[in-house]
Amino acid sequence: MTLQQRRLGTQGLKVGSIGLDCMGMSQSYGQTDEAESIATLHRAVELGCNFFDTAEGYGPFTNEELLGRAFRDRREHVVLATKFGFRFENGRQVGAETDSSPAQIRRAVDGSLRRLQTDHIDLLYQHRLDRKVPVEDVAGTVGDLVCEGKVRFFGLSEVGVTTLRRAHAVHPVSVLQSEYSLWERNLEPEIMPVLRELGIGLVPFCPLGRGFLAGGVKPAEEYPEGDTRRIDPRYQGEHFAANLRAARIVFAMAESKRVTPAQIALAWLLGKGEEVVPIPGTKRRRYLEQNLAAAAIRLEPGDMQQLDAALATGTVSGDRYPDWVMATIDR
Repeated sequence: MTLQQRRLGTQGLKVGSIGLDCMGMSQSYGQTDEAESIATLHRAVELGCNFFDTAEGYGPFTNEELLGRAFRDRREHVVLATKFGFRFENGRQVGAETDSSPAQIRRAVDGSLRRLQTDHIDLLYQHRLDRKVPVEDVAGTVGDLVCEGKVRFFGLSEVGVTTLRRAHAVHPVSVLQSEYSLWERNLEPEIMPVLRELGIGLVPFCPLGRGFLAGGVKPAEEYPEGDTRRIDPRYQGEHFAANLRAARIVFAMAESKRVTPAQIALAWLLGKGEEVVPIPGTKRRRYLEQNLAAAAIRLEPGDMQQLDAALATGTVSGDRYPDWVMATIDR
C-alpha cells in the first residue's frame, strides 16, 4: 500500500492523502512508548504517509524533539508541520495564553528548527489566533520567514472567515487546520466554501472524534488521570450516552462493509474533497496501518448521504472542549 498524493491548496504543497497527528506520542492519551512511537513514524514513511503534524506546545517541546530524532536521517522523505502561538514560562505552557508577536514567532521558529533537527519547516501554523496581535502582522512575519528559507508554507488553525481573508491578503494561506469530522461539522456552512474560493487546503484534526468514532470508548471517568478524554464534555454523563447512540450508524456501516468504524470516518472525510487531508493520531503501528488503509475505501454517494444525515449538526451532544478552551477558537 502506498498512499496517493493530494495537493493541499493551490500554493504547491503536496502530501500523502492521510497524515499523522503526532501529539499523542508525547501527551494527552495515556502512557507513551518512544520506541513504538518511532517505529510507527518509520512505518508511516514506508507506507507513503509523509505528512507529520506536531507543535511546540506538544509536550511542550518534547514532541518536536521526538520527530527530530526519528527523521534526522529521513528528512528528505517527510513533510513536517509545526505550530507556534501559545505562551510558555519555565518550560511550561501558560494555560491558553497566546503570544504571536513577530519577535516571538521568530524565537519559536528557531526553537522548532533546532528541536526538529532541520533547516526548514515545511508548513508553519499559527496554533490559535492571538487577539492582541493583528493577523496581518503574523502573516507578514511568516512571509518574511518564507523569503528567508526557514518556512515553506503558511497555515492557520481554528480561525474564522474574516481572519482567513485578512491573513491571505498579506501572505497566501496554504492550509487551514481545524477540527472537522462526522462528529464536528462546524466548518461546512461558511468556512469550507471560502477555503475553496481562496484555494486553501483543509487538514482536519481529531477526524475520529477524539477516538469516539473508532469504537471501544468508555465514559470520561474511566480514563486515567492525564488523559484528555477525562475533561472532554462529549465523554461525560448524559452526553456520553447520547453520543454513543448517534455513533451507531458508523459502527453499523463498518460492520456491513467489513471494515473498522475509524476507516468509515476517514473515508467519509476523504470523500469531502481532494483538498482535504485528515490527520488521525496514533502512537502504534497497528492503528496506523488500519487508518491508512481507509484511503482505499470508496463510499458510495448513498453512504455519504446516510452518514451526513445521521450525524448532522445538532445530533452530537456537548461542546467539543471545556469552556476555557472554546474561548480560544476564532469564529
